[in-house]
Amino acid sequence: MNEDVHEPPVALTIAGSDSSGGAGIQADLKTFTVLGVYGASAITALTAQNTTGVRDVITVSADFVSAQISAVCDDLRVSASKIGMLANAEIIAAVVAAIGRHNLHPIVLDPVMIATSGDRLLSADAVEALRRDLLPRVDLLTPNLIEAADLLGAQPARTIAEAEDQGRRLLALGPGAVLVKGGHGSGDTAIDLLVDASGCQAFELPRLATDNTHGTGCTLSAAITAYLALGCELRLAIERAKEFVWQGLSSATKQRLGQGSGPLDHMHALPNNRNNPKGDA
Repeated sequence: MNEDVHEPPVALTIAGSDSSGGAGIQADLKTFTVLGVYGASAITALTAQNTTGVRDVITVSADFVSAQISAVCDDLRVSASKIGMLANAEIIAAVVAAIGRHNLHPIVLDPVMIATSGDRLLSADAVEALRRDLLPRVDLLTPNLIEAADLLGAQPARTIAEAEDQGRRLLALGPGAVLVKGGHGSGDTAIDLLVDASGCQAFELPRLATDNTHGTGCTLSAAITAYLALGCELRLAIERAKEFVWQGLSSATKQRLGQGSGPLDHMHALPNNRNNPKGDA
């Protein structure tokens, strides 16, 4: 056996496709790649979208979602999984069954319910299935303030105390931990709150003034998944992922893609990136 041959860590993303490349499967695979993790995917929906909004959605059948996951897991050793857009209750049921069949842990669930543009990406009748059947089976739930409120049937948190309370209420639904993201909040500091059995921890970075935020939530959850696949414990994975996203947002202030909410710069860490001051370009 060649001792130089190695098996890289594999991360699986189960999510929707973004035709403009800024979010969803495309953002996840870019993130996995630049962080040194091999990315595999199971596509749940095809979206016709760009930086200005979602124009159309075609949902993949639940059976085909199952087939994609099985094809990956029957051949590759998955080290961590990220779940994004699930579209409907049938797909949620298929993913829940796949978790039990293939042991996809650790699992990060980004509850993609509403796009940055305001378009709804999870049918209303699927929200209860998400709460009842999927939340108890994931290791980390990563809602933003709007998604956290939607899952609880509440108003979005306006203070850190309210965000922590909603995090605890979501934790009671069964996930191993909840990261309530503060990107939709206000103030000079973006504060994400990790709530788990041991308490609450804040992750803080300066808030950036930019319109290029398309795919931020997908990228954060994908980066956490990548770092978990690399062997980081949860808090370190979140800390590193948040820094990765912050750098991507910072770098994106120097680029213009599209006419709406542009994507962050997933490639900011590459040496030949023109936005990277240490790069060669």
